[in-house]
Amino acid sequence: MAFEQTTNAGATPIPDFDAIIIGAGMSGLYQLYRLREHGFRVRVFEAATDVGGTWYWNRYPGARFDSESYSYGYSFSKELLEEWEWSEHFAGQPETLRYLNYVADKFDLRRDIQFRSRVTAAVYDEDTRSWTVTFEDGSRFSTRFLITAIGPLSTPTLPRIEGREDFKGASFHTARWPKEPVDFTGKRVAVIGTGATGVQTIQTIAGQVGHLTVFQRTPNWCAPLHNGKIDAETQKKIKAGYPEIFARCQETFACFLHTPDPRGAFEVSDEEREAFYEKLYGERGFGIWQGNFRDILIDRKANATISDFVARKIRQRVKNSAVAEKLIPKNHGFGTRRLPLETFYYEVYNQDNVELVDINETPIERITPEGIRTSEWDYEFDIIIYATGFDAITGSFDKVDFRGVGGARLKDKWRQGPETYLGIMVHEFPNMLMLMGPHTALGNIPRSIEYSVDWVTGLLRFAMKEGLTRLEATPEGVKSWTDHVKALGEGLLSNEVNSWMTGINSNVEGKQRRIVARYSGSAPAYRARCDAVAAKGYDELRLG
Repeated sequence: MAFEQTTNAGATPIPDFDAIIIGAGMSGLYQLYRLREHGFRVRVFEAATDVGGTWYWNRYPGARFDSESYSYGYSFSKELLEEWEWSEHFAGQPETLRYLNYVADKFDLRRDIQFRSRVTAAVYDEDTRSWTVTFEDGSRFSTRFLITAIGPLSTPTLPRIEGREDFKGASFHTARWPKEPVDFTGKRVAVIGTGATGVQTIQTIAGQVGHLTVFQRTPNWCAPLHNGKIDAETQKKIKAGYPEIFARCQETFACFLHTPDPRGAFEVSDEEREAFYEKLYGERGFGIWQGNFRDILIDRKANATISDFVARKIRQRVKNSAVAEKLIPKNHGFGTRRLPLETFYYEVYNQDNVELVDINETPIERITPEGIRTSEWDYEFDIIIYATGFDAITGSFDKVDFRGVGGARLKDKWRQGPETYLGIMVHEFPNMLMLMGPHTALGNIPRSIEYSVDWVTGLLRFAMKEGLTRLEATPEGVKSWTDHVKALGEGLLSNEVNSWMTGINSNVEGKQRRIVARYSGSAPAYRARCDAVAAKGYDELRLG
């Protein structure tokens, strides 16, 4: 499939591609593999110096995923599954990055990736039915199809606190951690933020620092990860069981190895319920969140039973009762925000060299040259770590000036919240396809990535076969899907909570109002809907 060359005003040829992919993380790598396999002339552009996406940037201490390793890796290559051996049930960032580099090398993907290439703008031209993509250095490339693989959690945010530039010590955002090791020995360290990233960082460095001060605004419910090494016998079982593992992921609600228990919390006796919670609390991974009673995320009374259980666990694990109470969330129930999994996180607060500061009680007033000033105290630090998260879901799109038909700006179009078709396409933005965009099924991300890439690949192969050069979502299709996503969110306790999953970020202008930012139905239902569209020849799209 080839398209005519275009030229700029100086008559210098601009390289054309059938498809440009923005991002060389898990989505971008697999999309490149698939399109190249089918003969497309494709190029990936990546802002970083190498592949990895999330696992390139998030190299902070303790970074690891909380899906089981063997359910997280790619499933598309039997040979890859046989060759690669995960060393832990939940692999850390260094191992995951090695894995993605191994994939890039095995399939010779780097020859079609251009690194150090940050996209600043992408503009659709109706006359040529193509996109012009502009980069930070001013260079431009044109493409028939534009595929975004920029991730739902890839744009870090710093807190809106005065004086950040005044601090004389070292400071890092967890998502922009230096490649060189940071020496914490004997250092006075501050961590701002106690989300999943903060939890992993805190529990990892607490034994290395001289003194650690944790600044917490909103405590999160956490549950044990129960990680461990994979021995040789287990490795054999995993490799032999890959077909069943991936089949299980296809069946479950969110593509994890866990899926909700069919019982309600009050359909069993108090003793049975307590025993079930104890069992889940003692098992690996997300079972306590994704494999719990079917009603704990929709029924307040049911949710209170698991919230009370985990609160009791926190009180048992943290010796200082006042500190324990600060670590127990009071403004949301268990599992209604993204659940961090931890390894002796709560025990950190039993250490003499660790202090917890509740910034609701004593707000941070500013960063000073020496450290952090609260309403009550001036703290001196050698290192400040910002574990302050991301401008989630739409943030990575807001960083690029996407302009569709007639110069329509995507940021303006989504000002009141994202509106998509299947989470993949946007009306007035023809030939633009989003991998893991707003309103797609998330869950165990790589499982969702593979489906999304395969669906997009199927659509582009259809376009190639039919000689189509323009693919666009209709306004009716967008409204129908967006309304469906909103309806699925009704009754979920999580949509009544301020979090990145509801589009809230106090550090980003204009993101203080809750929106339905994610698809909350089941992954099998999502796939069935998308499969039906493909089976009917994509007749819900405007094709030309």
